[in-house]
Amino acid sequence: MEQKKRVFSGVRANARPHIGNYLGAMKGMLELQDKYDCIFSVVDLHTVIVPYDPQTLQAQIREVVLDFLGAGLDPHKCHLLVQSQLAGEHLELAYYLGCIYPVSRIEDLPTYKEKKATYPDYINIGLFYYPVLMAADILIYNAELVPIGIDNEPHLEVAREMARKFNAMYGTKLVEPQRYATPGGSVPSLSGEGKMSKSKGGTIILTDSLAEIKTVLAKAPTDSGHGEKFPAEGPAANLMTFVELFEGHDRAMQYKEQYKNGGIRYGELKAELAEAIYKELRPVQERRKHYEEHPEEVEDILKEGADYARGIADKTLKEVRGKMGLSKHETTN
Repeated sequence: MEQKKRVFSGVRANARPHIGNYLGAMKGMLELQDKYDCIFSVVDLHTVIVPYDPQTLQAQIREVVLDFLGAGLDPHKCHLLVQSQLAGEHLELAYYLGCIYPVSRIEDLPTYKEKKATYPDYINIGLFYYPVLMAADILIYNAELVPIGIDNEPHLEVAREMARKFNAMYGTKLVEPQRYATPGGSVPSLSGEGKMSKSKGGTIILTDSLAEIKTVLAKAPTDSGHGEKFPAEGPAANLMTFVELFEGHDRAMQYKEQYKNGGIRYGELKAELAEAIYKELRPVQERRKHYEEHPEEVEDILKEGADYARGIADKTLKEVRGKMGLSKHETTN
């Protein structure tokens, strides 16, 4: 029997998934769980590298786990865990990877530069080490596919580089992971600029009601609604991306024709779009409610996920330690 490809993906504990995450990563997870050996994680160790509240961290982790399950992750098809359940394993491999990777390469990463700019008074070694730990999260499971947005591709390239260099130095067989792209791989912000992000506003989270979705869309900037050609970029183009994602290509084309012939009434467009988004989120919210009401079921799911993941991680570390000369016996394949 052919062994299934393995998949890993993680979401930070302080980042409740919004519809950008849902379209850009979580939908990819749903497709993958039907075909591959999937491990999905709340990566809470990444949370502590920036200012956070220790008193609310466990509640934040729980919310993200519920969002995962609400989005449709099936514990009978995939494995769900919290990263700190295997903190020792992840941190150990991250240390070994950090020992062979140049500092200058990390300093050049755009996301590291962005985080330094965001937290100028909180630049710490953990923040710098974030890409190394992210690579360890993936490589420890020899994951071949990672469903992430295009903005995280530089970090995935770091993981590939680490795997190649480590394998060349020590003769290990760490797998070089590839990005699994989804149609919503880069979801724009409804605030009018950049990608969807809580820091920029204009976000819709998976538990938002229809009224809350309408409020967010009402604040989304637009233009005059008419012209000779529909704009290829800017607030109106961003809004039309959501029409295409939630109502389909044909509906988006109809609006673009209206733009050139009489104009778009954005109030009506936003109302229709809100209904379409809420229609997609209602099943998510209903599944989520089930798990909210059965916390013991969630604990069992996380325990199973951690036990499964630990078996893989221990095998990887045993090989790595052996090849590095840190233990007497190497694994053989």
